[in-house]
Amino acid sequence: MANNFLLEIGLEEIPAHVVTPSIQQLKKRAGDYLKEQRITFDQIKTFSTPRRLALYITGLADKQPDVDKSVKGPAKKIAQDADGNWTKAAIGFSRGQGATTDDITFKQVKGVDYVFVEKHIAGKPVDEILTGMKAVITAMTFPTMMKWADYSFEYVRPIKWLVALLNDQVIPFQILDVSTDRITSGHRFLGKDIELANADEYEEQLTRQFVIADAQKRKELIVKQIHQIAADNDWTVNLDPDLLEEVNNLVEWPTAFAGKFDEKYLKIPDEVLITSMKDHQRFFYVTSNDGTLLPHFISVRNGNDYDIQNVIAGNEKVLTARLEDAMFFYEEDQKKTIADYVARLKKVSFHDKISTMYEKMQRVQVISHYLGQLFDLSEQELKDEQRAAEIYKFDLVTGMVGEFAELQGVMGEKYALLNGESPAVARAISEHYQPISANGELPKTNVGALLAVSDKLDSILTFFAAGMVPSGSNDPYALRRQATGIVRIVADKKWQFDLIDALTQIIKLQTENKVAPKLDQQSQIPAVGDFIKDRIKQYLDDLGIRYDISDAVTSGSQTDILFSIASGQVLQNHKDDDDFKEIIESLTRVLRISQKGQFAADDLKVDPTLFENETEKHLNQKVAAVSVGYDQASAEEAFKRLSELKDPINAYFDATMVMAKDEKLRANHLRQLTLISHLILHLGDLDKLVVKG
Repeated sequence: MANNFLLEIGLEEIPAHVVTPSIQQLKKRAGDYLKEQRITFDQIKTFSTPRRLALYITGLADKQPDVDKSVKGPAKKIAQDADGNWTKAAIGFSRGQGATTDDITFKQVKGVDYVFVEKHIAGKPVDEILTGMKAVITAMTFPTMMKWADYSFEYVRPIKWLVALLNDQVIPFQILDVSTDRITSGHRFLGKDIELANADEYEEQLTRQFVIADAQKRKELIVKQIHQIAADNDWTVNLDPDLLEEVNNLVEWPTAFAGKFDEKYLKIPDEVLITSMKDHQRFFYVTSNDGTLLPHFISVRNGNDYDIQNVIAGNEKVLTARLEDAMFFYEEDQKKTIADYVARLKKVSFHDKISTMYEKMQRVQVISHYLGQLFDLSEQELKDEQRAAEIYKFDLVTGMVGEFAELQGVMGEKYALLNGESPAVARAISEHYQPISANGELPKTNVGALLAVSDKLDSILTFFAAGMVPSGSNDPYALRRQATGIVRIVADKKWQFDLIDALTQIIKLQTENKVAPKLDQQSQIPAVGDFIKDRIKQYLDDLGIRYDISDAVTSGSQTDILFSIASGQVLQNHKDDDDFKEIIESLTRVLRISQKGQFAADDLKVDPTLFENETEKHLNQKVAAVSVGYDQASAEEAFKRLSELKDPINAYFDATMVMAKDEKLRANHLRQLTLISHLILHLGDLDKLVVKG
């Protein structure tokens, strides 16, 4: 017989952003538990609202399948003494299997007799297995946890009720003082408690009590209602998916409605109005068909349309208060100049162990000027970059950003334009924060991209120098995200960027310009290089580059971000070539043997007069030819040149005793191989590649 099971956790209101990942977690944990317990089922349907997480599992088997097991024990010579009597080992083994020595049989395993006991394990009934759902529930983890009453147990919110129904049978278990039952709760204000006759009527009965438990159906209803309001008013509505998800997880019985605000607030920048509506009030903003923002909004009530006019008026009043504040700050901010705000940054801390925000901008000016020349920006771009770097943090001390922190950069661009700055400078101020997430939008302009790289590089270098290095999952200053941003921007702009050389030069220039922080940045260059290499590896992984390839190219001698990325792509493209395995094997043989020689960089001159055979001479000539312009070659060209060394290397090893007894010959051989290893490591530490025939 197939069975259906309902599990519902009733809770105080869960934060909206936690609802969806929580029900997904519950589904996975429950599915994994049933599979571990060998209980088959057809599917798991999820239900979720702010007050409940529920699963409806269909097609459950009646019981676990029976299992016949042949359990191996000690060898016969250990199980019986010389007279054939059972030893303590045999008696203990049989007892441990719930059997006696009468149940023992002997079987040969690789020519040796062993004790065996045949066991028949009857499968447990499904109702007994389902009591284990208690452990599934209590094992869940959440981004925020809380305790309640006198209990030490932590959960996302206090558990108010539990439903566990197998068909029409309550599955008994208890969490704290809450026992499973068949009673669920309807809408907090519109509904009442429901006594469920069986698991199958859950969704229907809740709908009667003003709860749409299916999150997808609820979302579809919200979208339908919003689109109807927009159509009725000839509006266009931007259904932001993240906002829609949040609103959906705030309501159980959605009713969409439209509100308005005074047109006078439209003089405020659209971004401020949208932030006030979307981020602060969870309203959907509307525009005309040509994209012009309109003085209206759409929101969703958790309830029906009873007394909806009062609800609308209340929401309009709250929004108006926010917009009145925004209008005040917008007008007040314009009474001061950018120079006034920049001067105030001298008293604003970037971090108390590093510097003020003003001093950070001074460092970034040096960084961006150097990198701008390195990246070959135009004279106008360099001029715009210099101006942007002088002022780009000024909006942090404006009233608007103080009230709406999420508008930093956005208001910087708006105010810069109002103060007569060029569009390029204004745009860079906004773009320097990008990307704001691991996969966020990148700066589009060269000036904005350069400012973003410079600002992020300064943050990473100074935080490392101050001893605040990310460890494990602890990264309070988002340095990993900033390093990822540098890698992504450099890759997007195709800028050649030798990180170690650049950091060395930047620190020198900051010292010369007397803007360097009172920190030991120089000693942190290797650590910062490794930190950003880890982000290059992650970037390559995200591109689908094989893990050993990304490991190889970030473990070589190359410190140019763009070249490392290109090397990974080149090796990925060639990994299936017919001769790839042979090429890599010959090159890695060089890497391994060359490690036996330790030479200074200025002590790698090979002496041709010490050559003992033609293969040494031929290899030396080939390496000399490959080396011409090698440092400036593309990753593809570098791989091609290294590939040409395969046959000369193989011939060399066939004819040459590298570790010759004669010390001069041995040193000459190792110098020759070390020179080749430097060429190889330029592309990557190819010894880390996994090659298969």
